[in-house]
This record gives sequence, structure tokens and C-alpha cells, in this order.
Amino acid sequence: EIPSVSNTTIRTKLAQALKPEHLEVMNESHMHAVPAGSESHFRVLVVSPQFEGLSLLQRHRLVNETLREELSSCVHALAIQAKTPQQWSSNPSLAKSPPCMGGSKHDNTMAEKLKAGRD
Repeated sequence: EIPSVSNTTIRTKLAQALKPEHLEVMNESHMHAVPAGSESHFRVLVVSPQFEGLSLLQRHRLVNETLREELSSCVHALAIQAKTPQQWSSNPSLAKSPPCMGGSKHDNTMAEKLKAGRD
């Protein structure tokens, strides 16, 4: 059984830790070579006053630290947009993830796992 996490878990942890003014959590697992039903690829948009004065790297570290448990167990990929309220008000857009290149589709062990996930 592949562990999974829900949008709600991610949303709750980020909301509690970062007190965002705006928060979006998107499950993008369907865009990747993962077993059916697994929730492992996410994109988050966090707009928080706590990001004021922090570099992009520091903001991403805050988000990663908040979701450390999920990233070590069930979240395989996390795309992060971390903006201050001022940045968000001047450009309220959500980036799109590029299409998955299917790197793991050519990995025989992943092919076995995907097949097992469908049976």
C-alpha cells in the first residue's frame, strides 16, 4: 500500500504554520506516472505576511519544514509558490506545472509498481 496524503492535511498544516492570507493546494498526481489513486504530487500557493523580508529559498524552506513529515513519507513532488501579500496583489496568478516528462515510465521497477497499483 502506497501512503498518501490529502489536500486537507497539507492545507491545514500550512494554514496553522504560516497564517496565509491566500492558500491554494492542488493535487497534480494525475499529471504524473503514479499508481491510480495515489496523492503524491502537489502544487501549493501560499501568500503570507511571514514571507516579508525572506529570500525565495528561505520561503521554500519554511514550506518544506512545515510539510517535513509528508515530504519524507508520501509527497513525492511539491511545487511551491510563496508570495508576500504585496507580491500577490500586484500579480495574483498561479503558475502551471509543466507536463510530466514520464521519466519513471521508462523505469522497469516503476512500471511494475504502476501495474500492481492497477490490479
